[in-house]
Amino acid sequence: MASSTGRKVTMSRTIQTVEDVLRLLDSFFSDDADRWTEVGADWWNDFYCDRERDVPFFRLAPDDSLVEWHQADLLPAQPNRRALDLGCGPGRNAIWLAQRGFTVDALDLSPTALDWARERAAEAQVDVNFVQKNIFGWQPPSGSYDLVYDSGCFHHLPPHRRISYRSLLENSLAPGGSFGLACFAAGSMGSELGDEDLYDQRSLFGGLGYTENELRTTFDWLKNIQLRRMSKAPEDGETFGESFLWAGLFQRAASAPKPLDPTVPGSTPTPT
Repeated sequence: MASSTGRKVTMSRTIQTVEDVLRLLDSFFSDDADRWTEVGADWWNDFYCDRERDVPFFRLAPDDSLVEWHQADLLPAQPNRRALDLGCGPGRNAIWLAQRGFTVDALDLSPTALDWARERAAEAQVDVNFVQKNIFGWQPPSGSYDLVYDSGCFHHLPPHRRISYRSLLENSLAPGGSFGLACFAAGSMGSELGDEDLYDQRSLFGGLGYTENELRTTFDWLKNIQLRRMSKAPEDGETFGESFLWAGLFQRAASAPKPLDPTVPGSTPTPT
């Protein structure tokens, strides 16, 4: 059939749900920019294939902020604690959490990274459930998590996937549970282009930088326990830390409402 302009049009009415819209927006970005869907797995495999590369977070060292929060008794301390590590890479934070008694599910797109993580966990003699998975396709096997931790995943997401990210936290984080984050700090690391410009350029330019106010706004449905710049750790130290990263710890209310269902037109979040 032809349109009023004379151009040939192929009819395609595939947008039926919110997730259909989000996937359409995913496609606005070039494959080279994709770090968050299955398309991005090859990029991450290439990134992790050389274990001798001079990449600070390749060391088997947990985030300095995560260790500090644990020492300050800010992380969940009850028995049978469960943790979810988003974008776990070679497993440094997941393994550290397992060593401190957490039952850990750790997700990553890259099988190359996960092979390395499993080797490390075996050497450390800890049990971590490493899963190759897009974080937005993850369904917890049972119940929810006392801690959800993300070191370096959030800043690789395009703007529209912040909606998916909130939904993931709402469905994964237990009432009273903690959410920890390490992400690029605007002015020191990451693109500072506005959201609209990113779609125009079809790129995330290696990751997005966030201001303190932007993070407070994005996660304002959670209680902010601490939001600061990460301390730079010594290259040969027992922890990882870079000053171009934010370190944020948030907590969900002990009495959390039912998660927002984004498929219901007109529905709005209930304050927590």
